Amino acid sequence: MSDKIKVEVAYATPEKQKILPIMVAPGTTAEEAVAQSGVDQHFPGVDMASAPKGIFGNALGARGMADARNYVMKEGDRVEIYRPLMADPKEVRKQRAAEAAERRAGKES
Repeated sequence: MSDKIKVEVAYATPEKQKILPIMVAPGTTAEEAVAQSGVDQHFPGVDMASAPKGIFGNALGARGMADARNYVMKEGDRVEIYRPLMADPKEVRKQRAAEAAERRAGKES
């Protein structure tokens, strides 16, 4: 029996993505897995420690999930490190709706 479990750490930009498979000790937290993965070396300048994280699309620290400092990794888990949004999705939808309304009003004249 192995004393390590296999997990993945993932981060992506619009230009590049990295999914790093690593072996960690049982009891390793998501935050520790990110630090052990070396993902920060592939994306200099990104503050991986403070970036929001999730497990397979489920945000850590939300909806009853432990935060990254307390979530204990399980065999096969993938920690995803999230980038900040470039634009607020609600604002983008409002802008699109306003533009569509303007186009409709222009056709009616």
